[in-house]
Amino acid sequence: MTLPIAGKPAAAKGPVPQGEALLRGIERLRKELDAVILAHYYQDAEIQEIANFVGDSLQLSQQAAATSAKVIVFCGVHFMAETAKILNPDKQVLLPDLDAGCSLSDRCPPEQFARWLEQYPGHKVVSYINCSAGVKALSDVICTSSNAEKVVQSFPAGTPIVFAPDRHLGAWVGKKTGRELVLWPGFCIVHEQFTERQLTKLKVRHPQAKLIAHPECDESVLAMADYVGSTRGLLEYVKSSPAKSFIVATEVGILHLMQKARPDAELIPAPPSSGCNCAICPYMRLNSLEKVYLCMRDRAPEITLPEDLRRRALEPVRRMLELSATGRP
Repeated sequence: MTLPIAGKPAAAKGPVPQGEALLRGIERLRKELDAVILAHYYQDAEIQEIANFVGDSLQLSQQAAATSAKVIVFCGVHFMAETAKILNPDKQVLLPDLDAGCSLSDRCPPEQFARWLEQYPGHKVVSYINCSAGVKALSDVICTSSNAEKVVQSFPAGTPIVFAPDRHLGAWVGKKTGRELVLWPGFCIVHEQFTERQLTKLKVRHPQAKLIAHPECDESVLAMADYVGSTRGLLEYVKSSPAKSFIVATEVGILHLMQKARPDAELIPAPPSSGCNCAICPYMRLNSLEKVYLCMRDRAPEITLPEDLRRRALEPVRRMLELSATGRP
C-alpha cells in the first residue's frame, strides 16, 4: 500500500497568502461563508489553533450534528467529513484534501464487508466510526473509541455481534465488556507500530512516567498501559493526573493540547517500530492552512453522497449519538 506524501491542492486562482495574511484570509472566508472549522486532535497544531472546535471522533460528530453554520470545513480525514455530510445533507461539507483517507476505512471496502457479513447471519453489526459511508450503511450502530463499550453493552447479553473494522479496539472492548465479538481483521497503521519491546525500553529510561495508550494499539501494549482511552480520554487523563511524566502511545498531534494543558509535564511520544522518533498519521497531515484557505475560497473539494446511501448510513450514526446523549449503559 502506497501512502500519500503530499496532497493535491485546488486549482490555482491567484496566489495563496502567507503568514498573517493567510490567517486573515481564512477568518474572512469563515465569516463570508458562515463556516465552522472542525479539527481532529491529530491535525497539525496550526490547524488546531484556527479551528472553532477541536475534538475526537465522537465530539466532532456531535458538533457536526449541532452546528447552525451553513458550511462545515472538516480538518480531519475523509470518513469524518462523510459523517458530517451524513448528518447535514443540506449543508456544504468541505475537506481540505480529498486524499486524506484512513487505513482502517481503506482496508474495509463495503462490497467485501457485505460478503464477509454473509457468514454471520443474525449478528448485530457494530462498526467503528473509522469506516466509509458504505460500511456504516451495513451496520446496526456506529461507535467511537470513547463510547464503544457503551454501544456494545446496549445489546442484550448473548446477542451475537460483529465488530469492525479495528481488531485491536474490538478485542479491547470484548475484554472490557465480557462479550465475544467477531472481529474484522483491520488495524490502524499508526497504532499498529507501537510494540511491547519498544515501550519496555522506554519505561526503563523513564520509570516514573505513566504509559497511556489508545485502544487501537495491540493487546500487549494495552496490557502495559497505566491508562487506556480515546484521544479525548488520554487528554483528560493528562489534565487530571498528578504525574509529571507521560509516555503517550497514540498519534503525536494530541501532544499539542496536552502540552498546553500541562506545561509542567514531560510528554514522551511512544516510538513506533518503524524506527522514527514519532508516530504521525500521513493522512491526517495532508491538510494544511493553505489547503484550508483554498477549499474555502474555491468551495472545493466538497463531500457529496447519494441520498439513498446517506439515509441508510444515517440511522446507525444517529443511534450512536442517541446512546451517547442518554447515558444508557
